[in-house]
Amino acid sequence: MSPEDGKGEGELILYRTEDGRDAVQLRLVDGTVWLTQAEIALLFETTPQNITQHLGAIYDQGELTLEATCKQSLQVRTEGNRQVQRTAKLYNLNAILAVGYRVRSARGTQFRRWATEVLNDYLVKGFVMNDERLKNPGGIDYFDELLERIRDIRASEQRFYQKVRDLFAATSADYDPKTDTAKTFFATIQNKLVFAITGMTAAELIVARADPAQPNMALTSWKSDRVRKGDVATSKNYLTASEISDLNLLTTAFLDFAELRARSRQQTTMAEWTAQTDRFVAFNERGVLQGAGRVSHAQMEKVVHERFDAFDARRRTAEAEAAEQQAIDDLSELEHEARRLSRPPADGKPTKKSS
Repeated sequence: MSPEDGKGEGELILYRTEDGRDAVQLRLVDGTVWLTQAEIALLFETTPQNITQHLGAIYDQGELTLEATCKQSLQVRTEGNRQVQRTAKLYNLNAILAVGYRVRSARGTQFRRWATEVLNDYLVKGFVMNDERLKNPGGIDYFDELLERIRDIRASEQRFYQKVRDLFAATSADYDPKTDTAKTFFATIQNKLVFAITGMTAAELIVARADPAQPNMALTSWKSDRVRKGDVATSKNYLTASEISDLNLLTTAFLDFAELRARSRQQTTMAEWTAQTDRFVAFNERGVLQGAGRVSHAQMEKVVHERFDAFDARRRTAEAEAAEQQAIDDLSELEHEARRLSRPPADGKPTKKSS
């Protein structure tokens, strides 16, 4: 099973039949998966007419309701040189499994087992792991890649903040989420880890690297298809691949360090937690941040937003010029084609018109 980008149709999950002859893409939308009648027929190795009969019986007998298990979906397909839009009926996992019980084929049994053991985990938890394959790799081993991706998720700002907040709330004797100290504590810890990797605080890093004259403003990552204002004030978006890998390693190691202290029930003040963070960074032979840095968060936001405005203005100008040039090129091509069609044939005889 492999999740893919559904491009507006929801996430796609690829299911390969055990005989290896067919692969079916299940659309993941609204917490379940969906297939058309033709796809269900391919899945269970039967005819669409047979699927229609089974679905009719399921709804007639009240086993399921049409409203709860079926929906209309606009499908866009390429036919020859044109794209055609058609409306298709999609059936959810409950309907697919109900048909699978009635088809009584090996394919039906295999899919039900896969849906129970694998797909259910993915729908509920958002991931599936093949424990035995990871413990006993054969051929190409992707375990290190898996660890890297887990570290990247665990070190994301939202996850890191949530974990740090929970750990320090449980172990800090003076923790109060309403105080200014608690509100700035996360930023302090994050700054110390960023400084340990780059030699700059998050604000200093952004001001140093944000460049409106560079492609994508020198960002190395951003959320959508183009750089937006919300992307430019996040320090991790400017890190190189090597720096991100190092920061992920240091951050997850720090969370493990903090969790071990939490499990030992060691009561620690917020100030002591700051000192413990410095000890952790120094133990890992990295630079320890002293003070709050030379650039405040407010100063960074003012600078980087001004730079983004300059970058965005330049980008809009470039896009307008590119669009204008494309229009000129298209017009030139049309004129060239018109001249070609208006030329007389090489033998001097007029071209016959088709009746």
